[in-house]
Amino acid sequence: MRGRLTFIVGCVLVAAVLLVAAVSLVWLPYDPADTTGGRLAPPGGEHLLGTDKLGRDLLTQLMVGARIALTVGIGSVLVGGLIGVTAGLLAGFATRWLDDVLSAALDIVIAFPTLLLAMLVVAAREASLGSAVLAIGLAMSGVVARLTRVLVKQVLTRDYITASRTSGTSWPRVVAEHVLPNIAPTLLVNLALQLGLAVLAEAALSYLGLGPPPPNASWGRLLQEAQATVLTAPTGAIAPGVLLVVLVVGVNLVADGLRDLADPTRRRSR
Repeated sequence: MRGRLTFIVGCVLVAAVLLVAAVSLVWLPYDPADTTGGRLAPPGGEHLLGTDKLGRDLLTQLMVGARIALTVGIGSVLVGGLIGVTAGLLAGFATRWLDDVLSAALDIVIAFPTLLLAMLVVAAREASLGSAVLAIGLAMSGVVARLTRVLVKQVLTRDYITASRTSGTSWPRVVAEHVLPNIAPTLLVNLALQLGLAVLAEAALSYLGLGPPPPNASWGRLLQEAQATVLTAPTGAIAPGVLLVVLVVGVNLVADGLRDLADPTRRRSR
């Protein structure tokens, strides 16, 4: 019961942010680049949450920020998942020496700081939405690949794999029919957790000026811009911080609920 409640609460929090992001695609209170609202106007009147130090409507900026956070988060998970699962499958089926080489490469990727990798990607490309997605996706691919490798090696020791191969089933078919379906639940939980980390990473990159450039209103950049006026206009710092916490906590609660669904023994122990 507790696990189900956790999952429901997580879904509600994530759905709320998803709704805000979806609405921002078709409607915004003001143009994101509109600076006619007056500098640091208080909440109320024409601007429900006030304006920032440039005179932009804060509610508009937050709505666009929700879209950016989800775009980068989901995009990074797709990139990291595709690269990580592919590399993990190769390592799981590789010979001993190739497995050692791939494992060493994964250790290097995992040990490489995400922010440093982002700096390298931005230097090679430029600060953009695509660069943020690529940098965060590459950073998380090592973790996904290592988990995939371990899961694949566990599945390959099962009797049904031996029986399948004995009956003449090809390796690609074994992967499609037995390996991937058996490792998918655990990978799904891990990717859900990685989504929360990707959202935090995007906010950190934007805070440092390495994320999507203006007029993209990232929550991290809003926090950076509001730090100088946090005492005189606290809404500018509190609002993006609260939304960031809501999304990350929601994603982690969903991941926890998915873990309960994937592991019946854990669900019964609660």
